[in-house]
Amino acid sequence: MLRQVSKAHEYRIAARGNDAREVIGVAFQLPDPRQRLPYLAQRKVNPVFHFAEALWYLAGRRDLEMIGYYAPSMRSSSSNGTTLGGSAYGYMLFNPAEGDLLSPFERVLELLRSETDSKRGYLPVFSSRELAVSDNPDVACLAGLHLLPRDGRLHMVCNMRANDLDCGLLSDVFSFTMIQEYAAIQMGLELGTYTHFIGSAHICDRNAERVVRVLREELTRRPRKPLHFPFPAMPESTTPSTIAQVLHHEQLLRTNQAQYSIADIASLELEPYWQQALVLFEVYRQLQHDQADQVDAEILGALWPGLRWLAGHRWPACAAALDGGNP
Repeated sequence: MLRQVSKAHEYRIAARGNDAREVIGVAFQLPDPRQRLPYLAQRKVNPVFHFAEALWYLAGRRDLEMIGYYAPSMRSSSSNGTTLGGSAYGYMLFNPAEGDLLSPFERVLELLRSETDSKRGYLPVFSSRELAVSDNPDVACLAGLHLLPRDGRLHMVCNMRANDLDCGLLSDVFSFTMIQEYAAIQMGLELGTYTHFIGSAHICDRNAERVVRVLREELTRRPRKPLHFPFPAMPESTTPSTIAQVLHHEQLLRTNQAQYSIADIASLELEPYWQQALVLFEVYRQLQHDQADQVDAEILGALWPGLRWLAGHRWPACAAALDGGNP
């Protein structure tokens, strides 16, 4: 898809001053949504932000304080400097609407438990109210998520009004497949396929050189098997209280009120899966609050191999620690 839009785009657009190449109406499907991360050095995937954003959604939050720490560029999308609007997808999904006691997410799961072949398990996010504000800096790119339980597996279809293929797509797929897996656990189902539809698939001109590097790397790897690191399954014990517990420790690390060793993290009453998120947050704490050119090699060595590879290719300090330290 990246190659299609980069090389064979249908349109040149300049929405809100962002010159871009665009293809209308594209889609792809992941047969195994857990394999939600690409391992290309030129992509420089940020696994810390991906986990932070997924947790931010799952907790139903919209505060800028947390997500802006991991992605400062998102601050420009806030109309009040405190909260986010359309891009706070989790706030729409996991909080009750006015006059309701259950969130849309809970309503849909309740429906699907009683009507297993239902086609009505749709979670809308984009709202026409967003268009009523002429200078709205943060209109939702996500139109909605469609949950479809079939034959013991939970499939999900994502509908995007627009996607930046170089930037937003990676984090969206990571977070939405995490939401899908979380929903499957709450329903006691296996994980099904993930399908992603995009109305406007585009690449901004300012990122064109990076896209060329990514495509060149992908092309040189094509004769061989792509680099692959298995991503473990989310624990079946995961509940809203699990997410709250992880975010409690995330806040301590983000605000530098705590510094965790591997032993500290291992002692927490969390499954190893969620401990990995805290290892990542501790790595980022060191990058932000300690000496930016030094990261504890023992902490990095505790990461799953795929996350360690991504950290080493994202941050020079991590690469240096891995070269001179453990693994």
